[in-house]
Amino acid sequence: MIQTIRRAWALPELRNKITFTMLILLIFRIGNAITVPYIDSELLRQQLDAMGTTYFGLLNAMSGGAFAMATVFALSIQPYINSSIIIQLLTVAIPYLENLSKDGGEEGRKKIQSITRYTTIAIAVLQSVGYYFMMKRYGILEEEGLWPALVIIVTLIAGSSFVMWMGEQVNEFGIGNGISMILFAGILSRVPSMITGLYEGVRNWSLIQSGDLSLDTLTEAGYTTERAEQYLASAIPPWGAVLLVLGMLALIVFIVFINDAERRIPVQYAKRQVGRRVYGGQSSNLPMKVGMAGVLPIIFAQSIASLPITIWSFIGIPEEGTISYSIYKAIDAQSVAYMIAYFIMIIGFSYFYATIQFNPVEIANNMKKQGGFIPGFRPGKPTIDFIKRVLNRITFFGAIYLGIVAICPLIVGKIVQNSSVSIGGTSVIIVVGVALETVKALESQMLMRQYKGFLE
Repeated sequence: MIQTIRRAWALPELRNKITFTMLILLIFRIGNAITVPYIDSELLRQQLDAMGTTYFGLLNAMSGGAFAMATVFALSIQPYINSSIIIQLLTVAIPYLENLSKDGGEEGRKKIQSITRYTTIAIAVLQSVGYYFMMKRYGILEEEGLWPALVIIVTLIAGSSFVMWMGEQVNEFGIGNGISMILFAGILSRVPSMITGLYEGVRNWSLIQSGDLSLDTLTEAGYTTERAEQYLASAIPPWGAVLLVLGMLALIVFIVFINDAERRIPVQYAKRQVGRRVYGGQSSNLPMKVGMAGVLPIIFAQSIASLPITIWSFIGIPEEGTISYSIYKAIDAQSVAYMIAYFIMIIGFSYFYATIQFNPVEIANNMKKQGGFIPGFRPGKPTIDFIKRVLNRITFFGAIYLGIVAICPLIVGKIVQNSSVSIGGTSVIIVVGVALETVKALESQMLMRQYKGFLE
């Protein structure tokens, strides 16, 4: 990876693209440091820490902590991601969008992109309004009224739209994959705070062992009993920190291995003669990636599984000792019931997204039109059934892989009493996937440049 970046930096054209991309990411980080007026960011951070297991915890991680700081780019690229997913799903359901995608060519792609932009703005409006009312509900606003509400909502919408525009600029003038690069930068910016949190956890453990830190000292310092118990529970022993680091490295290796894993179905093309020329006769393969769904099933499953807790957070967390509080704790993100439902949803969404992304009937028909066939299977229904069978097996292993990656951080977070660890698996998949895609994009551009120079 480092060698690829060094070779790309040596080429003036790619060096300009990398520099432009880094400039866009710098602007993104600057925007993440500019807070929105009329919001008490410290109270908001404390409230979101208490709501870390809800959907807002995922939004905060995807924005690089900007959501909890109430910055201009608090919504980050999330509205665009949601919009892209919605339009992609509607492309299968609505014939007009399906025709634009398949037969519309470049003009159809531009129309779909335009629809995606408008949908992004609509989602940003909904999220900004909900964001404002959530802060108003918990008394986080420094000043209430029509003008503060208008400033907060318009600023968040403008920030989300500007982030979307920056991603498109990276696609056109940078190294490509702009939306993913911005998401990558946001998640990666949390690494220093994670290291600091790990260090503080080990330091607190040492203070507890020496007797300098206890429940009494924290309550005397102004902590509530519940807050003091959570603070003490977040202490991490040195061996626990070592295991966390080793586990993260093992998770990265596992993700890289699965990301490159694929099943290649052999395809043979029959010879055919047109005039004096003979076409076909070569062998090829049909690649089917194990992780073809990417991280989307985890995002879908986490959004739906955490929806009851998120709604409850809006209306107010129930008091301890009540039946409502018992139900609230039973469906909390650190409960066993939540983990089981979360795991099942990941498997279900993996199959759902695989059937949308990979159509065996269409693949088999295109193969038949080009004179191709899978050895041992006749064209038509036998080929379709075989591809479906392979797809189901591949999707099953991919779904189990996503479930393990998503559940393991939840279990670790329950052990170390740290809810922010629960989204670690999702973040690692995104970071590793974007890094691998960026390296492949640089390699393909260098390869195209070599061919271009050779032909000239």
